[in-house]
Amino acid sequence: MPAATMTASAADRVYQHVKQGVLERRYEGGTLLTEGGLGDAVGVSRTPVREALLRLETEGLLKLYPKKGALVLPVSAQEISDVLETRLLVEEFTVRRAVPAPPGLLERLAALLEEQRRHAADGDLAAMTAADRGFHAEIVRSAGNQILCRLYDQLRDRQLRMGVALLHSHPERVQRTLDEHAEILDALRAGDAEAAAAAVRGHVGRVEALVRGRHDR
Repeated sequence: MPAATMTASAADRVYQHVKQGVLERRYEGGTLLTEGGLGDAVGVSRTPVREALLRLETEGLLKLYPKKGALVLPVSAQEISDVLETRLLVEEFTVRRAVPAPPGLLERLAALLEEQRRHAADGDLAAMTAADRGFHAEIVRSAGNQILCRLYDQLRDRQLRMGVALLHSHPERVQRTLDEHAEILDALRAGDAEAAAAAVRGHVGRVEALVRGRHDR
């Protein structure tokens, strides 16, 4: 294998290792990662580590400090607000467009909801959050608007990171999330666009209330 290809492969391994660690909160915001430490963890030299960290910095997950390492950036209040606002705009519009929902969409949503329930029972909050994002993404994709799909996909990593943190901080949200997703699915099955939109508003609104420190919704 050419040296350049080997380096790229090693950099990809480091990239995936660090990114998953950040998204799943094994590397919390404020953690300082060193090139040497990551190289030892993944079993590579410092060159691919540096390449991976540069890539993650461009994605807004890390801040590099020469000769020190990379700081995992905490999720800011502004980022949370921006993500939730964008989610509500996209999801409320697309859930209306999903009605009448085709049988294939309903089957996929039901399967993803069941997957969330299994992960919740196992206590795997990272996997539950990934299935949660998949549930909403299926609805967004069903609208057939490729620009909205790309916009929503750009939020995926931020949503995963925020979602895992929220479930760890508010374990009662695990069952409520399942119930709220079931409510959205029931409205789609009934062909009620207004009820589906209201269920999405309530779901995103309750998440916003929690991350802003309010518990009255």
